[in-house]
Amino acid sequence: MRVAMYYNNSDIRLQELPRPRIGAGELLVKIEASGICGSDVMEWYRRDKAPLVLGHEIAGEVVEAGTGAGFEPGDRVVATHHVPCQTCPRCLSGHETVCDLLMSGTHFDPGGFGEYVRLAAVNVERGTWKLPAHLSYEAATFVEPLACVLRGQRRAGLVAGSSVLVLGSGISGLLHVHLAAMSGAGLVAATDFSAFRLRAAERFGANFTLRADADVPALFRERNQGRGADLVIVCAGATAAVLQAMAAVGRGGTILLFAPTMEGVTLPISVNDLFWRRDVTMTTTYAGGPCDCVAALKLISNGRLRVEEMITHRFGLADTVEGSKLVAAGGDSIKVIIHPQE
Repeated sequence: MRVAMYYNNSDIRLQELPRPRIGAGELLVKIEASGICGSDVMEWYRRDKAPLVLGHEIAGEVVEAGTGAGFEPGDRVVATHHVPCQTCPRCLSGHETVCDLLMSGTHFDPGGFGEYVRLAAVNVERGTWKLPAHLSYEAATFVEPLACVLRGQRRAGLVAGSSVLVLGSGISGLLHVHLAAMSGAGLVAATDFSAFRLRAAERFGANFTLRADADVPALFRERNQGRGADLVIVCAGATAAVLQAMAAVGRGGTILLFAPTMEGVTLPISVNDLFWRRDVTMTTTYAGGPCDCVAALKLISNGRLRVEEMITHRFGLADTVEGSKLVAAGGDSIKVIIHPQE
């Protein structure tokens, strides 16, 4: 079978690998659509693992089902590579995305940028769901990224009527904008350097947008009756975005660090200026759990979130490198989908 083998962002080669064999409880899935995630182009994060086949935002058709898998050939499915054990202290306390099993690298064999993947039994049991007949494979690739966003907003405690500022309007930022607006946020604002992405943020629910190099904290307060944001969601990995969040958050507000920085980055934080007498909460989030995936699938299936409108580019497997370059560059792309059967 054909795969797109990742060496670096500019070197992704079309190669042949044997089609995976499955065992009891496992599935062989023909991949019909696979989204490129921002983490797929973080070279520092992939450096020690390459060469490898990336792609974890997948949807496709079951072609072989092992004994006891609970699925049949012909089933249309979406799956997540991240699955927790659901029994450890972290899982039982609501921190399933930092479970040892999940963080140990439960993954697809070999990866979503290939014609077929093997889903291990644990992924089948805890991270695979049938698709409604009306839902496209492309729309289903948003289940995993939307699950991450859902968990992030739940962790940050977003409530109806809140003022929300999203820093960075790539795919994660736009999903945050769209979800916050749908969830009843009283005011939603977004930033970016790209005019294309700022226009998209307005289409998906932002009340107003700001260039990322503007005086964002001051301009936000002008539109928010002089108050800082109840929730600032950092969807850009630049240090400047985190510092901007610290200045833009209001008293009693929350900063959600959703995007990672480059490796080795440290931040100067004044405990007195940020926390003491301001009662600001700073929190992080990683991945999404099974319950988030189920919720994401329902939201997408019911048309609550217009995810397919976020797709700007589609490529066949041989052009995965072009798609990766677009994602790495940002600018006039939002969501890039790979069709491995093309």
